[in-house]
Amino acid sequence: MSIGQPRLVSTPNACGPCGTSSSLAASYADCQRLAKRSARNFYYSFLVLPKPQRLSMCALYAFLRKTDDLGDSEESVESKRAKLQHWRFQFDKAMAGEIPEICWWRAFVDTVQKYQIPRAYFDHVIDGVMDDLVKTRYASFGELYQYCYKVASVVGLSCLRIWGATDEEAALPAEWCGIAFQLTNVLRDVVEDKQRDRVYLPQDELIRFGVAEEELEGPRASEAFVEMMRFQVARAEDYYARSEVLFDHLPGDAHAVLRVMRDVYHGLLGKIARDPSQVLSRRVSLSPARKIAIVARGMSSQWLTRSS
Repeated sequence: MSIGQPRLVSTPNACGPCGTSSSLAASYADCQRLAKRSARNFYYSFLVLPKPQRLSMCALYAFLRKTDDLGDSEESVESKRAKLQHWRFQFDKAMAGEIPEICWWRAFVDTVQKYQIPRAYFDHVIDGVMDDLVKTRYASFGELYQYCYKVASVVGLSCLRIWGATDEEAALPAEWCGIAFQLTNVLRDVVEDKQRDRVYLPQDELIRFGVAEEELEGPRASEAFVEMMRFQVARAEDYYARSEVLFDHLPGDAHAVLRVMRDVYHGLLGKIARDPSQVLSRRVSLSPARKIAIVARGMSSQWLTRSS
C-alpha cells in the first residue's frame, strides 16, 4: 500500500495536559507536521480546504500513515501481526474514550467524533494492512478490488464526512474514486512491490497477456508488458470517469480538494499511459512545479466558488 513516504515517527506527548484545548491544538499541529513531511500527494490537496477541515484531513492521514507503517516495517510477519492486533486494541480503547498518551491520537479521535466517521471504515483499513502480511498475490481483479476498497475507498468515504457531503448518492462514486487512486498506485509501484514479493496485478491477467512475474523486476519491458499495462491504464481511466459524478454530490469547498487529488493522481496515470515501460526503470512522479500549478488552480477555483 502506498499512502506516502518517507517514514516518520511522531514525537510522543508534546501536547500538555490531556483534555485541555491547548493539548488538542498541539495534537492537530502534530498531525499537520506529519502530513506536511510525509503525505506528498495528499498534503497538496489539503491546502485548499478551510483550516478546520484541513487539520482534520491531517489527523485522518496520521492514522492511515501509522497503520500503513506497521505493515511495511522490516520486522517478521508474526511481529507485525501482533503489533497490528495491538493497534486495533488501541483504536478500540481510543474510541471508548481511553486515548493513548501519544500526541496525534487526540486530534484523530476528535476528528472521528466531530464528523461521525463510522469506525467500520478504520477496521477495514487495518484489515487491508493485515491482508498484506499474508496475501501477496491476487487471482483476479475481483480480489484486487476488495483490497483497494479496504485501503483506499474507505479513505474516500471518510473524507466525505470531513468535507460535509451528506448526499447518500456520493458513496458509490467515492468508492470508485478510491479504486482509481489505488490502481494508479499499483501501476506506479510495480517494481517496488515486487521487491517486497507483492504482486497486485491480477494473476489471470498476467497470464492472459503472457507476462512473467520476473519482468516486474525491470528494468526492461517486453511488448507483452506494455500491452498489459495499457489494459490496466484503461481500466483505471474507466474508474476515474465513473467517479467524476462525485462532484455533483459535494458541497462547494470540497470541489477544490477533490479536484486537486484527482488531478495529481490522474496526472500520474497520464504519465504512465504515455510510456508504460518507464515504471520498470524509475518511480513515476509529478514535478513540484506541476503539483504547485495543480494546487494553485484548486485554490483559484475555490476562491471563485466562495465569491460567486
